[in-house]
Amino acid sequence: MPPWPASRWARRVLPPVAGALPVLAFPAPALWWLAYVALVPWLLLLRAAPSGRAAALAGWSGGTGFMLAMHHWLMPSLHVFIVVLAALLGLLWLPWGWLVHRLLGGAPGAGRLAAAVVLVPSGWLLAEVVRSWEYLGGPWGLLGASQWEVRPALRLASVGGVWLVSFLVVAVNTALVALTALPRARTAALFALVSVATATGAAWAWAPRPEPAGHTRIAVVQIGETQSRQERFARGEELTRRLAGRDPDLVVWGESSVGYDLADRPALVHRLSALSRLTGAPLLVNVDAQRSDRPGIYKSSVLVDERGLTGQRYDKMRLVPFGEYVPARSVLGWATSVGRAAGEDRRRGQEPVVMRTHGLRFGPLICFETAFPDMSRQLVAEGARMVVAQSSTSSFQHSWAPEQHASLAALRAAESGRPVVHATLTGVSALYGPGGERVGAPMATGISAARLTEVPSASGTTLYVRFGDWTVRLALTALAAYGVVEGARAARARGARGHSQLSATAPARR
Repeated sequence: MPPWPASRWARRVLPPVAGALPVLAFPAPALWWLAYVALVPWLLLLRAAPSGRAAALAGWSGGTGFMLAMHHWLMPSLHVFIVVLAALLGLLWLPWGWLVHRLLGGAPGAGRLAAAVVLVPSGWLLAEVVRSWEYLGGPWGLLGASQWEVRPALRLASVGGVWLVSFLVVAVNTALVALTALPRARTAALFALVSVATATGAAWAWAPRPEPAGHTRIAVVQIGETQSRQERFARGEELTRRLAGRDPDLVVWGESSVGYDLADRPALVHRLSALSRLTGAPLLVNVDAQRSDRPGIYKSSVLVDERGLTGQRYDKMRLVPFGEYVPARSVLGWATSVGRAAGEDRRRGQEPVVMRTHGLRFGPLICFETAFPDMSRQLVAEGARMVVAQSSTSSFQHSWAPEQHASLAALRAAESGRPVVHATLTGVSALYGPGGERVGAPMATGISAARLTEVPSASGTTLYVRFGDWTVRLALTALAAYGVVEGARAARARGARGHSQLSATAPARR
């Protein structure tokens, strides 16, 4: 076993650096393969730790590094508090560090390695699932999301969602650790790698594929950066007029494209309905304003056609912590004075909505919600033939956030077997077909344009839509079973020690 770093500096610095390495697989699509080896240094540090406690602390330290690197673009908004949040989320990897040491430490044989190839990914998945809770920041930067341009990985996503991809990525890293550091388990490690390749091939060959069902002409209006809500609305009008005579089926504006409550602004509704008549298509705009019919600010997808408001509206259900509301504002409200936290809380919608117009059934999502696999899955299960996401990353235009946010739509498309439209206010806007393949060229940040694209439609049901998060359920079952086995083993060991002590202290017979 390689020695645990002796110096205090090495023990503190190496784990977070190793934990940050998986982030390298995200920014550049050409580096997707790094995810399959990026965990190896961290795993080697954990298995070589002198004790389970040291491994647990290294797991926490590495998780902190991973979270800090993944969310570094939030630093201008959260300042030093990003370190505090990363450390709190990093706690989720503390038990994972202990688990890695328990299963891979020492000189494990084939049996313990076989357990590790299942349980180490299961432990990682547990950390991802817990941090995916919307109140902890949501599922941004899941390890499986780094594979959004890899066709075999997208096929796996259609079977078990992004969770299955994350599981297999960690399983490959675990097997590679065995190949490099565990001579007794190399045969089992090779078998594990072959099993992963076989599972991927089986998914590619036999998993249900979306059936082609024609095309839908979608126009995305990317307004670009503006100085006021008046200018934003006027720019959206100007760009939409360019679509006249091009016969779109739906025109989509980005998030917060309308800064007024349309129910209280008939003149604006008239202007939007005139655009609908001009283009021959309904408009899906996004309203970010105080509502007149109920208290509070809502972010809402609103459908407008040639006759005005259609009455079809979706209010955003999952809000960004601190960005759109401050959790426990009475306690944490001071955050608004040191960062870009929301000055006033947005209100939550109550239920998903499948909109219908001109024979098209689509489900809207708003920004942060595209990170949640269950939301697009539920829309498709309720009959949506397309998912339309309205987004705005205007606060983070000079970071990797816009590109990474757009890439999430590829995973949602592959999981659901439906095309996904990702329309942003300021970029990056992109469209993906029902298999997760990119359709047309994306509109980068800084571009102000209206672009019409023929998006392939599909029918049929993916296994992920049909069975949901079965990968997560199996992982939790495996961890629970391991906990029972370890608990029984510990109980037997305590019983044996107690019996030995009792025998040693019992009076000798004459």
